[in-house]
Amino acid sequence: MARLCGLPPTLVDLSMTTTPEVAARQAQVDSPPSRASPVTPLPTRLASLTSLRFFAAFAVFTHHFNGISAGGGVWHVPMIFPYSKIGVHGVTFFFVLSGFLLTWSHKPGAAKKVFYWRRVGRIYPAHFVAAGLALLVFYGMGTDRTDLFSVVTSLLLVQTWFPHVVPNLPGNPVTWTLSVELLFYALFPLCIGRLRRMRTRGLALLTFAGLAGMWAVNCFADHYLNHHDAFWVMRHPIVYLPQFLIGVTFAIALRRGHRVPLRPFAAVLLILAYTVVYTRADDWAGKFVAHQMETTVRPVVAILSVLLIAACVQNEAAGRSRLLTKRYLILLGASSYAFYLVHQTVNQFIRLYWRGHPDSNEAIVYLLGVFLISQALAWLLYRYVEEPAQVWWSKRGPKSRPRPAVTTAA
Repeated sequence: MARLCGLPPTLVDLSMTTTPEVAARQAQVDSPPSRASPVTPLPTRLASLTSLRFFAAFAVFTHHFNGISAGGGVWHVPMIFPYSKIGVHGVTFFFVLSGFLLTWSHKPGAAKKVFYWRRVGRIYPAHFVAAGLALLVFYGMGTDRTDLFSVVTSLLLVQTWFPHVVPNLPGNPVTWTLSVELLFYALFPLCIGRLRRMRTRGLALLTFAGLAGMWAVNCFADHYLNHHDAFWVMRHPIVYLPQFLIGVTFAIALRRGHRVPLRPFAAVLLILAYTVVYTRADDWAGKFVAHQMETTVRPVVAILSVLLIAACVQNEAAGRSRLLTKRYLILLGASSYAFYLVHQTVNQFIRLYWRGHPDSNEAIVYLLGVFLISQALAWLLYRYVEEPAQVWWSKRGPKSRPRPAVTTAA
């Protein structure tokens, strides 16, 4: 993976290094079975990644609480704005993580119908309950307007495929990301076998091309489409497939023995540094540079996210992941899906009945209070809907009968 097709090694290699054992085998043959590094065996269960889900969900919540400008959101907190704006891209972390975890846990030859059945049980029960609450708050108590078609598309999680739904993000607005996830879920069992048979350098090149394509679509939408159409295009499920793909690529590469020469702390510093530069680019370098960073933010955040994921996996394998394997963080991460589903509804409820307050750093206390309310509601949804529904649904579905594993390329 040192250099592929003469492209910059930092992007083509996806910042990975290769263990000597893997390099020797690749020199002999291009398609050996995949395997983990003999020096640091990789764990099957990744507690640290469960914990990371909480931090990504909290970043999204913080963005929605602050809004995108003064007067937006629930309450504007100057001390964390504009840095909180990066939270809108917390969903990118979830897309990358989905690609990584599904690939990591995938058993070659597993029945497709079992995968699809379990995904439905994982996504829809909690979504339906949260959607009912959101419809009540946004359209019953609030002044937002919608129509039957838009509501149905949001309940089925296909709303991002239609450009003229009302409003742009109908139903529970945060579930547009689930519509994106569903496309990846639909494609994953059909594509994972072929992807696992590809050489690592081929996967890297495909991923690089996908992220470059994502940037190109963003540029096109920004320059040639009106605001409404650009908004729809940049939330279309197809546009986000490269973010899932980079997660898939890294999971396969790590299984084959490739390693990222990065500790989690360094990965976090990279993300923080990028956040500062991204949010201050207009002040420091002018509108042109700020605009260029805006068009590249999705691919860049995807790369930073997967570097953090890989670093945490390696850290956990080495027995160094003490913080992210704390039980309370794992529980928060486990309920992060439910938290994501309800947090904006809680924000909207508070916004409806508590407006007109001035910007204040003291509002950080209220941010934490709203977070606790959202987390409590999320725990109820997780404990009494999401978990039992998954168990009930799984017992009534097809059973998994894995077929013999397929040999994969290095």
